[in-house]
Amino acid sequence: MKGLLTDLCDDLEQHYPQSVRQLGLPLGFFRLLGRSFKNEDYSGWKVVGWIEAVNDLVYFIDLRDQLCRDQEPAGFAEQLYAECEEKFYENSYLEELFPAGRPEVRGLDRRLQRLCARLGQEVLQESLFFFPDLPCRWVASRQRGEWLVPADLAPNFERAELGGTVSIGVDGAFAALSAELLTKILHSRARPSFLIRPQGVWLVARRLRSTLFTCQAGVTWEWPVHDPVRLRREFGNGITVGPTLVYGKKKFPVAVKLTPSAVAERINRALVTIEQAWPEGQAVLALLTSRIIPLRAKGVVSFSYRHCPGLSFLNCFDRDDFDLIDDLIHENSHHHLNLLLRKHVLYRGDRNREIFYSPWRRSLRPLRGILHAAFTFTMGALLFERLAAWGARGKGQGTKGRESERLTEREVLRARLRCLEEVESVRYSIQDLNYASRHLGWLTGSGQRLVGQLAGAIGKIERKMAPHKKEVIRSTFGPALRRHEEELQRARMTYGPVRLGKV
Repeated sequence: MKGLLTDLCDDLEQHYPQSVRQLGLPLGFFRLLGRSFKNEDYSGWKVVGWIEAVNDLVYFIDLRDQLCRDQEPAGFAEQLYAECEEKFYENSYLEELFPAGRPEVRGLDRRLQRLCARLGQEVLQESLFFFPDLPCRWVASRQRGEWLVPADLAPNFERAELGGTVSIGVDGAFAALSAELLTKILHSRARPSFLIRPQGVWLVARRLRSTLFTCQAGVTWEWPVHDPVRLRREFGNGITVGPTLVYGKKKFPVAVKLTPSAVAERINRALVTIEQAWPEGQAVLALLTSRIIPLRAKGVVSFSYRHCPGLSFLNCFDRDDFDLIDDLIHENSHHHLNLLLRKHVLYRGDRNREIFYSPWRRSLRPLRGILHAAFTFTMGALLFERLAAWGARGKGQGTKGRESERLTEREVLRARLRCLEEVESVRYSIQDLNYASRHLGWLTGSGQRLVGQLAGAIGKIERKMAPHKKEVIRSTFGPALRRHEEELQRARMTYGPVRLGKV
């Protein structure tokens, strides 16, 4: 990531100087910022997300220039539509560039221009307060009287940041504008800006002005600063809990609100249970998950972004404690696989073709989706096997002598059911992954080794669970397990192995 930031600044400076001027991108400040980060910052959700946004900006600046030169704009639009489907399935770029849902070339240049302007403002504003005094020192070093940067005070749904705040540092701290002044600015419809001088930073909007902080003998904040909410027990470098992301009826974010303290307590208890039932899993969780965003969203379970490693969004309001434990491990496993995908090329030729049946979504998915599912749900099967074994033994002692509540007999059976379900589902998908490797040639050597490791792990879990399967079938969970097995049999009969003729 550190090298990527340097390369992006070089690329912008050498090949797109006009765009740099138009968008007001301070490359010198970006370079200074890159030298100021610690090495460990380059693996965190905040810094990686910012650099990835800069990377996307350079990509779309280049595409905008290509479109101006292209002799066949219709073909260009079709190719860009396909690339956005494959590369940016986590972002809103496809909808912004092709709102009609098809590769429409008319107005594409204007839509690209608007996207570049939006990304340019976002990466500039986010860069300002990683180190609050840095923009002041940069202005002073350039012997500039001041630096005016457009300010966006709306909530950020992708990072679950509250409206009327500025994010500080790399771990989720923020400073908040007073509600009274925020209301005045919104009612005035003035476009606010950050006024940066060597002496401090101000928020200005026409005649309204508010001092964020002064920077004469160190940084002295005028806005109230809120440190990130840390769990009582620190795991690894510590896990923080962010504001709550609220969804509307159409399953889209509509608001960001402060998280009740009871939610942090629930997450803390879930981490204690994981630590006691599966210490190895907790160690990986402590390494790869750094921030949890609670979700208040009917019908949404959990999710994470490839470009924000360590940031997990979990539904903490409509799911019980057992589900919360599952969701923590599930999203951490996505972080785990995304890290492997950064280090290794595991597959090729996916091209976003949805031709593999997913036992979890019960729909066709591309290869990358099946690989992610097989990996994360293998970890889920491991979790449920350990939970059931730990729960059957009774109360467990934590590393500091603390006890967590014992699983009930029904919860032990539920854990065994979930484990058996995941074993069947992962086995199903491993067959398709092996087919993708042997017949389509889509998995690399590294990908083949990973699938082999998953198959070995799921085989061990299956053998451990074999003595308990009859008990689950005889219980009230038996019909659910039988239905699951029957669904997988029907899916195999319907979709079979993917044939070349279908590709």
